[in-house]
Amino acid sequence: MMDKFVYADNAATTSVSPLVLEAMMPFFNEMYGNPSSLYSIGREASEAISKAREKIAALLGCKAREIYFTASGSEADNWAIKGAAHANIKKGKHIITTNFEHHAVSNTMKSLEKEGYEVTYLKVSSEGLLSSADVEAAIRNDTILICAMYANNEIGTILPIKEIAAAAKKHGVICFTDAVQAVGSIPINIADLGVDMLAFSGHKIHAPKGIGALYIKSGTRVQNLIDGGGQESGRRGGTENTAYIVGLAKALELAAERLPDMERIKNLRNRLIEGIKKIPYATINGSLDKRLPGNVNVTFDYIEGESLLLWLDMNGICASTGSACSSSSLEPSHVILALGVDSEKAHGSIRFTLGHDNTEADVDYILEKLGPIVEKLRAMSPLYERIM
Repeated sequence: MMDKFVYADNAATTSVSPLVLEAMMPFFNEMYGNPSSLYSIGREASEAISKAREKIAALLGCKAREIYFTASGSEADNWAIKGAAHANIKKGKHIITTNFEHHAVSNTMKSLEKEGYEVTYLKVSSEGLLSSADVEAAIRNDTILICAMYANNEIGTILPIKEIAAAAKKHGVICFTDAVQAVGSIPINIADLGVDMLAFSGHKIHAPKGIGALYIKSGTRVQNLIDGGGQESGRRGGTENTAYIVGLAKALELAAERLPDMERIKNLRNRLIEGIKKIPYATINGSLDKRLPGNVNVTFDYIEGESLLLWLDMNGICASTGSACSSSSLEPSHVILALGVDSEKAHGSIRFTLGHDNTEADVDYILEKLGPIVEKLRAMSPLYERIM
């Protein structure tokens, strides 16, 4: 039996909140009607979706008609990028993004490059930061879209999206941000932010997997990604997933209520960072100031992150070597490489992401196990042996 179980991979996914599940349940077996149907249980489902949309809009500071439900954050990313690119092709085929985006963005960019679009990948700093001035300097007459993530999913650094959106607006360019990691972790008001599109996902904020949303500012030219019936104001075909939409709204409501708890989570993060700094040849990746409250990403020299992950798992600790969407890849994280870390060292990176359920005892348990595991793995490394 393991001494303890600690879940420290909240950036990968979160558990479904009991309150979220409670809000969803009636729409599985009581109000299960198709929202497009005219009879009573169909109208009940339609009304529930409308109320969820209104609640989400109120919490994020936008209009209800500007919120469109998707099956995931990745779908929302694809829709925003491909939709804007295809709808604005007459103006140009140039897109600006960063070199450390989530694969849902970077691989979508690669897809558009095959169609003849030109993508400028702006380099982030060694701390994983980017200035709005760098973005504005890359804008050309044929630039149609600027795409920068609000907060990085691996190292947690927060970009100046408000300033980037202002630069985009100044030049008449659409601005999109993938806010999947940011929503629920930091306060967000879309009206104040000034972006034209924003994507987020349910399973990062204690809603189920399989539900996301895309904010599209009224008047923004975006083609449909999924054609079908008249769902989502004719913008996204497919019968709406009523239960999951209700769950997403409830989860966002709870996330907003729990934002004050982020200060406690930030303190846990700092406690973990200070403990890790005592381990030799350990480097914290990303800015320590402009960072999500619960994110700790660290590179340990002379070991493999995958081996460390397995040893942690054997001790009841769940962490990640990077993005959960690419965890099966043997390649080093493109995010860590973007910071200027060499490939050999990048392989020794690991991510801990703390959430509302974590405690000081969890952090202390991670530190209790982490140091000895790192020492054990380094003892098997010929590279480490040479420096000893």
